[in-house]
Amino acid sequence: MTDQATLATFRQETRAWLAENCPPGARGPGPVSNGSTKIVIDDPDTRLWLERMIEKGWTVPNWPVAYGGGGLDKDEYVILLEEMRRIGARPALSSFGTSMIGPTLLELGTEDQKLRHLPRIARAEVEWCQGYSEPGAGSDLASLRTRAEDRGDHFVINGQKIWTSGAQHADWMFILVRTDPDAPKHEGISFLLLPMDQEGVTVKPIRLISGESPFNETFFDDAIASKEDLVGELNKGWTVGKRLLQHERSGMESLVSGSAETSANSLVGEARRCLGELDGRLADPAIREAVLSYEMNQHVFRLTQRRAVEESDGGTPGPVTSIFKVYGSELTQDYYDLLIRMRGFQGPVTDEAVFGAAGVEPVRRWLYYRAGSIYSGSNEIQRNIIAKRVLGLPD
Repeated sequence: MTDQATLATFRQETRAWLAENCPPGARGPGPVSNGSTKIVIDDPDTRLWLERMIEKGWTVPNWPVAYGGGGLDKDEYVILLEEMRRIGARPALSSFGTSMIGPTLLELGTEDQKLRHLPRIARAEVEWCQGYSEPGAGSDLASLRTRAEDRGDHFVINGQKIWTSGAQHADWMFILVRTDPDAPKHEGISFLLLPMDQEGVTVKPIRLISGESPFNETFFDDAIASKEDLVGELNKGWTVGKRLLQHERSGMESLVSGSAETSANSLVGEARRCLGELDGRLADPAIREAVLSYEMNQHVFRLTQRRAVEESDGGTPGPVTSIFKVYGSELTQDYYDLLIRMRGFQGPVTDEAVFGAAGVEPVRRWLYYRAGSIYSGSNEIQRNIIAKRVLGLPD
C-alpha cells in the first residue's frame, strides 16, 4: 500500500495531467474506442484522447507496464478513477479485451500469450468477442457442442455460437469448445483463442427489436486455432471460462465514468427539461422521488464496487461479482424505464423521421437493455450463485 503523502502527490499530478491532456470532446457521454481494426474513429477528440492514454499506459492503468499498462497499484488506480469521474472523462478504451480476456490472460495465461496479446489490447489494436452461448447451450452453457479436434500444432473447430456480441467487428474470439466428447459435461471443455479473419469463420448479425444488430450467429467450418493459444490445460477450460465471467460481471470499467450513459446528472437534467421546476425542485413530486431514489441507488452501487476492488487488492473479486451483474443490470433498466416515463407522449416513439435520431435513441436503449438481465448469465442464475457461493446456503 502506498503511503498517504505519496498518494496525495499522485493525485495532484494526475489531476494536472488530466486537465492538460483530456480534450473537451472526451468528457461526458460520447464515443469510446473498442480497439477494433474494422471501426474507424471519426471524432478527433476521441482519437486524440486514445492516443494520449495509450502513451501514458492508462488504457489499462492497473496492468503491468511490460504488457502495455500503467503499472498502478490499487490505491493509485482508485485515485485515477476518481479524478476521471470528477471531470467526466470517458474511458479512452473499453472492450472485451480490457475487461474480460485481458484480465483472464493476466491471471491464467502463459507468458508467451501475455506478450503476444496484452500489449495489442492496451494499444487498441485488436477487439475480441466471446464464443460461449450456442443454440441449446445458453444458460446451461456446459451443454455446448462446438468441437475442436487436436491436429498436432493446431485445433480444427466445427460448430456454431449465437448471441456473439460484436463478432462482426472483432479481430479475435475467445471460445469454449468441446475437446473430449466422452467426458462428463463440465469436463472435456477447452478455452481457445481464435483469429476471426479466416475462411472457416462466418458471422451473421441478428437484428433486434431495438433496431440494432450487436449480436450475431457465428459458424465454424474447419476454423483453425493455434495450439499455442490454448489457455489453461486441455479439457480444463471450464475453470478458465468461469473465471472470465467473473471479470465480465464485475463491471470494474464502469467505475471510470460512473456509467456516463446512465449518470444521475443526465437523468436529473432530462427530468428538468421534460417536467420543469417549481421552487428550484422538480415539479412532479412522484418523479422527483423516483429520480432521488435512482440517484441514491446509483451512488451506493458505485461505492460497493469500489469497496470490492479495495478488498480484493485491486483484482477482480470472486462470486460477489454476481451481485454487480444483478444489481447493475436492473439499475440500468430502472434508469431507462424512468427516462421513458418522464418523456410522456414522446416516450416510446420509434419514428425517426418525425422525432429525429436523438428522440428515438433513448427508446432504442430502453429496448436494448431489456436483455440486460439475461445476457452475461441471467439474473436468476446469478441469484443462485449468490445464494450458494456468497451466502453459503445449501442446494
